[in-house]
Amino acid sequence: MQYKRFPLGALWTNGYLFWDDATHDAFFIDPGGKTEDVTKFMADNNLTLKMILLTHGHIDHTAGINELVPMVGDNIYIDTGDAEMLRHPSRELQALLGVKFGGLEAFKEISDGRIIDFPGYVIKTLETPGHTQGSVCFLITDKNGHKVLVSGDTLFAQSVGRTDLEGGDDVKLEASLRRLAEFDDGLHVLPGHGPDTSIGSERELNPYWPR
Repeated sequence: MQYKRFPLGALWTNGYLFWDDATHDAFFIDPGGKTEDVTKFMADNNLTLKMILLTHGHIDHTAGINELVPMVGDNIYIDTGDAEMLRHPSRELQALLGVKFGGLEAFKEISDGRIIDFPGYVIKTLETPGHTQGSVCFLITDKNGHKVLVSGDTLFAQSVGRTDLEGGDDVKLEASLRRLAEFDDGLHVLPGHGPDTSIGSERELNPYWPR
C-alpha cells in the first residue's frame, strides 16, 4: 500500500495521498490547507491525481480543495450529511483559522456502504457521525489485501473528535465508536490529526472507547 501523510493548514490536519504504482493514479483525502507540498510530491513521482475524498465538511479538512479541483473536476466525494457544509462553509471557522474558502458546488455525495473502486484499491465508506452529522471513515484495501482505516475526526490516538461544533452529537459519536470497535485489533488507523494508531491500541488506551 502506497500512501503519504501531509499535515496541512492552521491545525495541521492530516491529509493522505494514496497511489497505485502500476498506473501512477492517485487520490487524496482531506486537503485541509495549501497543497504545494502535495502537488510537488506528485510531480516528482509522476503521479496523476484523479479523486478527492472528504471525511467530513469542516473547513480545516476542505480549505485546500480548490487548488486541486482543476486536476479532478467533480470527482470529489463527501457524505450527504455534510454536503451543505461543503457548499456553504462556516464563516466563523474561516475567521478563526484565517482561511478563505467560498464553498464548492460540483461534487458527488456518498452514503454508508458506498464502495469506490480505484486502480489498486477498494474504498468502503463507513458513516460514523458524531463529530459532524456526515462524518465518515474510509476502509481502504489494496490489491494485496492490506487494509487501513482513515478515521478523519471520529477517532484519534487516545482521543476522539469534539462534539461542540456544527453537527456534533455525543450519543452518535459513542455509537460510531462501537461500530469501529467491531474491527480487529491489528487494523491500522490514520486519524485526521495527530499520530497513527491501531484499533487494538485504542481499545486498550483510549478513555473514550466503549466498554
